[in-house]
Amino acid sequence: GPQPSISNSEGDLLFLLDSSASVSHYEFSKVKEFMWDLLHPFTFGPRDVQTSIIHISTAPTMEFPFDRHLTGASLRKAIGATRQLMGDTNTGQALSYAKEKLFSGAAGARPDVPKVLVWVTDGFSTDDISEPMRLLKDMGVTVFIVSTGRGNFLQLSAAASQPSDKHLHFVDVDDLPIITQELRDGILDVIRAKRLHATDITSSSFRLTWPKLLSQETGYYSLEYAPKAQPARKRTQQVSGAHTSLVLSGLAPETTYEVALIPESNVHYFPPQSTRVTTL
Repeated sequence: GPQPSISNSEGDLLFLLDSSASVSHYEFSKVKEFMWDLLHPFTFGPRDVQTSIIHISTAPTMEFPFDRHLTGASLRKAIGATRQLMGDTNTGQALSYAKEKLFSGAAGARPDVPKVLVWVTDGFSTDDISEPMRLLKDMGVTVFIVSTGRGNFLQLSAAASQPSDKHLHFVDVDDLPIITQELRDGILDVIRAKRLHATDITSSSFRLTWPKLLSQETGYYSLEYAPKAQPARKRTQQVSGAHTSLVLSGLAPETTYEVALIPESNVHYFPPQSTRVTTL
């Protein structure tokens, strides 16, 4: 049947993959399957989810930049083609490299989106990870750790984002499918888009939802919408600052609307948010 798809999420998702000789070929192939299972429901693209893989080996290597694979099909092929590098397990070095790449325009990373690191490890590292991990988290990166080996529980729970019971999974490589849903939900909590978006779209209406920027006391929203082809037919509506959702109805079928939400705050400036919605 059709795969469930997850839209309305925006983030740069980096997989740190143990590609060293301490991992068997079998384990490596299982981890690749797990990555694809985890990712396939997401929508990929410059305003959605972007993903990249960095290998932990003697020297860290980026398999592909964030903006290379913008469809599920292309990403699936790229994950399938990923080969193990062997070499040493220099995780600390790979983490420092990951920190650069997660914020690098040249690597396709975006400035204002949530950043997530998923580190899949057999629990063994030859160099220090605590300092590079702390720096990553200080920059706002959410760190999930999947340990398929023995792994030092205290070291890994300190390395993962807090609370560690939500961000650290110990699981045998054959049981990775057991944690897929839970890990995906955890990632979703971080990257679910904090922006204006439409749901419940029909031929004559849709629901708009947006993050809570104002309150009843601090201002109101101006909502503007018009058919893309007829901007002169723009309608404007005032919405209470207490609201974060509204249904627009009486719309034309099979019509693309440009929608803008302008927070009119008397406390501080919020940029307008816009979206484009096509009725059925």
